[in-house]
Amino acid sequence: MNKDNRMEFETGTVMSMVEFAHLGGGEVAYIRELTGEEAGRLFPNIEGIPAGINLYAVHAADGTPLALTDSRQAAIGHAMEDDLEPVSVH
Repeated sequence: MNKDNRMEFETGTVMSMVEFAHLGGGEVAYIRELTGEEAGRLFPNIEGIPAGINLYAVHAADGTPLALTDSRQAAIGHAMEDDLEPVSVH
């Protein structure tokens, strides 16, 4: 990121943070593995998330949390049901 809050890629393409946040909007869903504690912070309306287990969150391209599930396969299925291309975040 440069001093103007713009991202510059190896190809020379420059995008603002707003443009970058909307990249893949409506087309891509990010799947991220979370601890129960992380899930509780991202999904504060869900009560009773067990501690000590890993869960999977589905996020819109802009980072908005969409769904929480207990398996990667279910997260992928949720993204595909919403016509989104699932990608993993490590």
